[in-house]
Amino acid sequence: MSAQKILDSIEKQSRREASLPEFRPGDSVKVWAKIREGEKTRLQAFEGVCIRRSRKGARSTFTVRKISYGVGVERIFPDNSPNIDRVEVLARGKVNQARLFYLRELQGKAARIKERSQQIDTSEAETPASEGNGADEASGAPAEAKEKLKGRGKRKKKKEGAAAAAAE
Repeated sequence: MSAQKILDSIEKQSRREASLPEFRPGDSVKVWAKIREGEKTRLQAFEGVCIRRSRKGARSTFTVRKISYGVGVERIFPDNSPNIDRVEVLARGKVNQARLFYLRELQGKAARIKERSQQIDTSEAETPASEGNGADEASGAPAEAKEKLKGRGKRKKKKEGAAAAAAE
C-alpha cells in the first residue's frame, strides 16, 4: 500500500460526521465547544469574527477572534475536532482579504465589518421572465447569465458594454 493511500485512509477516519456550515473570513460565528471540567462536560459558546480559514483536508482549521473585557482573544478550532458541538453563522461579512490580521490593531468602530448581502441561488429561486426578474434594466442581459468578475476583467466588460450601448 502506498504512503498516499495510508494517509488518505487516516484522514477519512478522522473526518467529522456532521459537516460545518459554510462560512468565510469576515463572518461572525458562534462556536459551541465542549469543555471538560473533571468528569463533567458542558458546552461553552465562543462568539466572534472568523479571521482565518485554513483548508488542508483533515488538518483544516479556522481562527475566531473576539474582544473580551477590552482584550482581544483568538482561538483556533480544528474543523474535524470532536470538541466542537456546532457552529452558528450569525452574520456574513464583506471583506476583500482571506486573512484579517489587520483587525488586531483596530478597536471599536474601526474594527467593524460591513455585512454582505445575501446572494440568492438561481437554481433554487427560478422565476418566470413575466414577473420582471428575467432581465437587468441597466444592461438588458438576463440576470442568470451575469457572471461575477473582478479587477481588470470587470473594467474591461464594463467598457465593452458601454461601447456596445453607444453603438446602438
